Amino acid sequence: MKKGVYGVFKLLNISYKEKMRLSKTGMGTTKLSNLDNMYPGQSILLQTGQLVQYGAGLFGYGTIPLLVRRNIEKIIVETLNKYGCIEVLLPTLQPDTIWKNSGRYDHYVDDGTMLITESNKGTFCLAPTGEEAMLEFAREKLKSYKNLPVTYYQIGEKFRNEIRTRGYLLRGKAFPMLDAYSFDANEEGMAKSYDNVRKAFLEIFEKIGMNVIPIVADNGAMGGKKSEEFMMVSEQGEDKILYDEKTKIGLNTEILEREDYKEYLKAEYGIEDISNFKEIRTMELGHIFQLGTRYSEMMNGKFTNQEGKESLYYMGCYGIGVSRTLAALYEQSIIIDEKWGPCGFALPETVAPYKIQIVPKMDNEEKLDFANKLYETLKENDIDSILDDREKVSMGAKIKDAKILGTPYLVVIGEKQEGEKIELENIKTGEKQIVTVKELIEKIKR
Repeated sequence: MKKGVYGVFKLLNISYKEKMRLSKTGMGTTKLSNLDNMYPGQSILLQTGQLVQYGAGLFGYGTIPLLVRRNIEKIIVETLNKYGCIEVLLPTLQPDTIWKNSGRYDHYVDDGTMLITESNKGTFCLAPTGEEAMLEFAREKLKSYKNLPVTYYQIGEKFRNEIRTRGYLLRGKAFPMLDAYSFDANEEGMAKSYDNVRKAFLEIFEKIGMNVIPIVADNGAMGGKKSEEFMMVSEQGEDKILYDEKTKIGLNTEILEREDYKEYLKAEYGIEDISNFKEIRTMELGHIFQLGTRYSEMMNGKFTNQEGKESLYYMGCYGIGVSRTLAALYEQSIIIDEKWGPCGFALPETVAPYKIQIVPKMDNEEKLDFANKLYETLKENDIDSILDDREKVSMGAKIKDAKILGTPYLVVIGEKQEGEKIELENIKTGEKQIVTVKELIEKIKR
């Protein structure tokens, strides 16, 4: 190796750290076959061992999808904190008494949705949602109008005994979920909190790299007067919506089943004419509701108002399916090869846990040494990368496997690499360019 190259690494004052070595993940060479035509992305994750299915709707996560999930959660937390929301964490295992207080226990048990367990200490439930637990939590803290408004949120596991699991992570029995709840003194305050979280949700999906449409929806069993679903246009979705491309407004077709749908659309959303709306298929990733006082009435959720009298909380409820968003992101990020069809992913840089995959020629000591030093240089510059150090795997197979992990960029340290110059490939576009180590760092940081 030329002296100048060593100089580049030396100037950056490298300290050697533990690497993300691909050999330690247990990943072998990839041979994809008979992918699920409807959900090829998740089918790839399963065939390559990045997801492991334990039963219908039950999955374990490998390193890469787990880190992608955590990056999604990080974006959610940072954005909600920015909008003044407060993070908490409530127990998933809950006594049946709080559900009986709300009147929803019998409904969830009778339809088989709720998973329960009986013990000598009583009956306990695995929570399918969080309204009851959050109201119990808030009632002890929000006793005066001076404590309002507030929006609490959590990211935790939910459990629903889905009879019809579908789409792998898109509809599972156990799934991580962001659920948030706003508490206000009156209807006007509730509407402001609702709009605040609505803006936060739009920002969250934009940061993740997903184009969603907030659409007018029916509150259904949740109650309340107003709600919107956050939908991604996708043929893999279970929902059909009406969408106006000009106004960017969408409607869930369930709305049209209401006898008063015309009056409702006009009063709540200012929509008077839906003749320009066209039907498209979508996938629901989030849902927000104005609940009003329904749950406060059921569970005696009260605070002392300015007149010294008891008043009911006006509540809002807001949810994002984290695992569903992860699954939709992988399906959205699919790479289609002209010859092989679906062959991997190009994840958005905002959520990809590793930005660059380094593939060195393992039987060339000089190239391997360069690859190790490049890895350390990237690490020192806060650019996470993967070093493919697998033995007895061809360069061609390694380059093909780079797409499986969804890494946005690829660097091959082989015969073509000379001196300080390296070839950087954009996995999504296939574009290649020759850059120096310094230029590579500047490009990724931009």
